Amino acid sequence: MGLSGGELDRMAMAVLQPGFEGTEPPAWLRRALGEGLGGVVLFARNVAGLDGTAALVAELRRERPDVVVAVDEEGGAVTRLEAARGSSWPGNLALGVAGDESLTRRVARQIGRMVAAAGVTLDYAPVVDVNADPRNPVIGVRSFGSDPEEVGRHGAAWIEGLQSAGVAACAKHFPGHGDTVTDSHLALPAVRASREVIERRDLPPFRAAIAAGVRAVMCGHLLVPAVDELPATLSRAVLTGLLRQEMGFEGLVVTDAIEMRAVAALHEPGEIAVRALAAGADAICVGVSSARGESVYALRDAISGAVREGRLAEERLAEAAGRVRDLAAWYDAQAGARAAVARDADEGLGLAAATAALRAAPAEQATAPLTKAPLVVHLAARPSQAVGRATPLKLGQAIEEILPGTVTAEVDDDGRLPDLSETGRPLVIAVHDAARHAWMRRLLDEALRARPDAVVVETGVPGPPAGRLYLATHGSSTASARAAARWLTGGV
Repeated sequence: MGLSGGELDRMAMAVLQPGFEGTEPPAWLRRALGEGLGGVVLFARNVAGLDGTAALVAELRRERPDVVVAVDEEGGAVTRLEAARGSSWPGNLALGVAGDESLTRRVARQIGRMVAAAGVTLDYAPVVDVNADPRNPVIGVRSFGSDPEEVGRHGAAWIEGLQSAGVAACAKHFPGHGDTVTDSHLALPAVRASREVIERRDLPPFRAAIAAGVRAVMCGHLLVPAVDELPATLSRAVLTGLLRQEMGFEGLVVTDAIEMRAVAALHEPGEIAVRALAAGADAICVGVSSARGESVYALRDAISGAVREGRLAEERLAEAAGRVRDLAAWYDAQAGARAAVARDADEGLGLAAATAALRAAPAEQATAPLTKAPLVVHLAARPSQAVGRATPLKLGQAIEEILPGTVTAEVDDDGRLPDLSETGRPLVIAVHDAARHAWMRRLLDEALRARPDAVVVETGVPGPPAGRLYLATHGSSTASARAAARWLTGGV
C-alpha cells in the first residue's frame, strides 16, 4: 500500500479506543479525534447523568462524526451509565434463572434504549462466558449460567434485543473466561481444559452470538494452552485461526483493556497493541490514558513504527481500521431503530425481571417473613475491578423504603458482627458469593448460631441454603434489591 507517514499515523489512531478523565472532552482528546482517533470508551467517571453523557458524546461527535463510542453496560453489577444509583436491570444470571428468552430480549432492548439515548455506538456486552467454576472471582453473576446451551440461547436473545435498539453488541470474553479462578485485572488466568471440553463447553455461546449477528467480540486476557501458548489477546491461533477462520466471525474484534495485569505484566502497552493487532484484533481498548494524552500518542507511534519496521503488516492494520469504520457505518444506518426504541419505554420491566429470578428455600414459604423493621447485616467483600464504581441500592436501604426504621450494618473481612441479641427485631443477613469467601461463611455461621431465626439473602451465586429462610436474588443491582425487599415484606 505504501502509505505516507501522516496516513499511517491516522490509520494507527483509528484502531484505538482510549478512556479519559472528566465529563467534558479534554483538549488532547479533541485534537486526537481530529487526527484520526477511531474510538473512545466511557467509564463511570465520565457520566454526569444520561443527559450529561449525551452532551459529552455530542461534543465528541462534533470533532469526529463517526467516532465509535463504547461503554460497559451489562446491567446487574456492571453498569457505567447508572453507576451512581445502581442498575435498573437484573444481570445475566438472574435472566438465566428466570429462564425466559423473550424477557432477556426485552431487558436488553431497554438497556439498548438507555445506551442509545446517551449516543453510544458499542456496548461491551453481553458476557457469554459459561460460569464453569463457582470459585470464579470475576464472572459469577455476570454469566447467564453454567449450561452452555442456556448461555447461548440467552446470549443470542440479549444481542438481538440490544441491537434492535440500534446499538452494537459485543460478546465477551473470547474464548471463554468462565473456567478460571484468577481475575484477569490482577494476573493472567489459565483455562487448562482440553480442546474437546473447550469446544463443547466454552465455544457454543460464541457460536450462538455469531449466528445472532453480533457486531463485535471482545477477547479475554486468558491463557488457553489447548489452543496456544500465548495469551488469547496476543494469539493469532485464537483470534485469526479459531475465531475468524474456524468460527467464521467477520465483525470487529476488540481487546479487553490492555492495562489489565494479565497482559500488562508481559509487555509495554505499545508492544501489547502491536502484537494484538498482528494476532487479529481490530480495536485496542485502553481504559486509562495519561492526563495530556501522551500515552495514546505513544500507542499510535508504536503501531505505525511496527508497520515501518515490518513487524506489523500494513494490510493487517488497514483491515483493522476498516472494521472500525464498518462498525461506525452500521451504527449510522441504525438511526431509525434508535428513534423507534426511544418511544418504546417498558415501564416496570426491570423490577419484574428481577422478581422472576428470586428463588426461596424452603420453596413452600407462603408468608412474608418481615412484618416490622429488621436489622440487616451486609457481609460485604470488595467488588472486582469490573464492577468499578457502581453503587447499587443495598438490601437494607431497599427494605427501609418499605419498613422505615430498618437498621443496617456492614461488615467486611476484617470486621466483627454487631450485637445480635435484640431478638425483638428480625434479622436479615445479606451475603454475596458466600461460597467463595471463607470469612463470610464463618461470620454467617456465627450469626446463625446466635440467631437461627435469621433470614439469609444471597445476592451472588447461591451456595447451600442457610437460615430460617434463604432467598437468592442471583444478582446485585438496584432492581434485584428492590425485588427482594418487596418479596420479604409481602409486596409481591
